[in-house]
Amino acid sequence: MSSIRLRLLKWLVAPILVVNLGAAALTYLLAWTPAQLAFDEGLRAAAGALATRVRSAGPGALMEASPAVDGGEASWAALIDADGRVLAGSTALPPARHAGLFDAQLGGEPVRIAVAGLEWQGRKAWVSVARTVRARQQVRAAIVRSLVLLEGLFSLALVGLVWFSVGNGLAPLARLRARLDARGSADLAPLDDAGMPRELVPLVDAFNALLGRIEAGARAQDAFRANVAHQLRTPLAGLKLQLEWLAARHAGDPDSARSTGLLLGAIERMIRQTNQLLSLERAEPNRFARARLAPLDLSELVAETVGHFVRQATAKDIDLGFELEPARIEGDRFLLRDLVDNLVDNALRYTPAGGRVTVVCGPGAAGSPGAVLRVEDNGPGIPVHLRERVFERFVRLDEHSTGSGLGLAIVRDIANLHGAELRIGAPEQGGGAVFSVQFP
Repeated sequence: MSSIRLRLLKWLVAPILVVNLGAAALTYLLAWTPAQLAFDEGLRAAAGALATRVRSAGPGALMEASPAVDGGEASWAALIDADGRVLAGSTALPPARHAGLFDAQLGGEPVRIAVAGLEWQGRKAWVSVARTVRARQQVRAAIVRSLVLLEGLFSLALVGLVWFSVGNGLAPLARLRARLDARGSADLAPLDDAGMPRELVPLVDAFNALLGRIEAGARAQDAFRANVAHQLRTPLAGLKLQLEWLAARHAGDPDSARSTGLLLGAIERMIRQTNQLLSLERAEPNRFARARLAPLDLSELVAETVGHFVRQATAKDIDLGFELEPARIEGDRFLLRDLVDNLVDNALRYTPAGGRVTVVCGPGAAGSPGAVLRVEDNGPGIPVHLRERVFERFVRLDEHSTGSGLGLAIVRDIANLHGAELRIGAPEQGGGAVFSVQFP
């Protein structure tokens, strides 16, 4: 995966380093060339001064044949005639036939030689002065060390500046990503492009257009689901009444009663699933309005909701008990009724005949604000490894389970909308499951 940061750094740092190296080479030339010229000028001046002394004082003015040491430098001097013979001075110097500067080797050490011409005894002669280049090498090494240190510091400073500048330039992208990460999955509101860099505005516009298309699709799906559920409720209710009338009329016919009972069971399941679809549609986060939250007593809502389950519990020979204490919360009455309805229905559905289901409602534990709703049964229970999956849509414990697998998903969505914590546990004694909802 390519990185904009790395691409910018590659195209900024590499040219800067190349330009910096070129500047270092130019600086070296500008520093070393004058120093070398100064050394050469001093050597040329020494040869000219020695030629003047030889003209006036004779060859005795030359240095001895052995090299003289001055400030760490070794020097040689010689008077050479036009035939290349050394008339005085060091015989190690090569013959010279014209004035100027050149390099040579003496005793295996590099030297710089300056030659000055003069008239000696009516003939052309040359004074050669040789000097080692130790000082030159020390000066050159000092220049190189200084340049390496300075260029290294400058390069690091420039790379740091480029890194900071690139990071600062990419900061709007990081802020945009943080804003997107902070959004919920149901937040489809368009992004605000105020304060955005000009280069990011087309990206934000395209993203807002995509969000608009997604929101339109989600609304179409919600509307379709709600319309289907609403359209199904009325004919299903009418069909149920007709089947109940037929069952009562043909109660004496076992075959008709059995067929009618099977049809009634199927109709009741369809009605149940239709109601769950409506509940699921109401619990969608993008349709939830916090303005609908109002203070209410959770115990009164539970008492109203579970009343119609008494007949279902009696039919299955299940002991349905209540332990209700006043508990004030803020919530949506319709959604909370769906939450209680699905929890109790789920418990009755999985509890075998002769079992018990207990609904507990009251304030939170000591020192804990809010309220607690707990539904406990002594059914088969839920394995630990399935306790997270049962809240997913269309997930059932096994293929023999009845229902559509939407009830606990609806409970989870409603609990999340109210900021409540939903947990699954097991009773302290015996088997079964305990569903608890802790409201803030």
